[in-house]
Amino acid sequence: MDELSYQLISETRTPQPLQHNRTRRYDYEYKREGVVNLFMVFAPLLGQRYVRVTKQRTARDWAHLIQYLVEVLFPDAECIVLVMDNLNTHVGGSLYEAFPPTEARRLLSKLEIHYTPKHGSWLNMAEIELSVLSQQCLDRRLGTERVLAREVTAWMNARNASTTTVNLAVHHRRRAHQTQTAVSGFGNRERRDRRGIARRRRRA
Repeated sequence: MDELSYQLISETRTPQPLQHNRTRRYDYEYKREGVVNLFMVFAPLLGQRYVRVTKQRTARDWAHLIQYLVEVLFPDAECIVLVMDNLNTHVGGSLYEAFPPTEARRLLSKLEIHYTPKHGSWLNMAEIELSVLSQQCLDRRLGTERVLAREVTAWMNARNASTTTVNLAVHHRRRAHQTQTAVSGFGNRERRDRRGIARRRRRA
């Protein structure tokens, strides 16, 4: 699982509709409507994901998501392997804050928790799914929590219907290529700087 903050943005003027040979036009002005949180739960072996929109990101919000994960999404599972980043709310104490001790222990007993490395959050496939969600659904102005939840649910249902999953090996190769390109670019820039210093010294 992973989570994402999203800035709600509404239009200050009605966009001009799509016309022949002309795309829909939006005014450059907009209005900020606050920030909400999106929880992503992704089951890669099933090709299924669940997205929940909440007003904020608190320990109790995370605890209620875990309760939903255990009781509704996977009620028959003896053990749920949960991969997530080491955020301050992603701990067993959040369950004890939200529920009585017996319920918190019951929920924890169903979980096998694995935290991603400090610089390896991309190993969490839910983060990859959030990236896809951002590109396919959130790259526009959505002004209310209700509209956001509706659009995210439509995206989730369509993606679940096709049982789309994540190929982590392909994603790893892309990340490695991006890192190599960035390092190569830094090396080229460093060499250019050194040559410039050498030329200035010769002139002096």
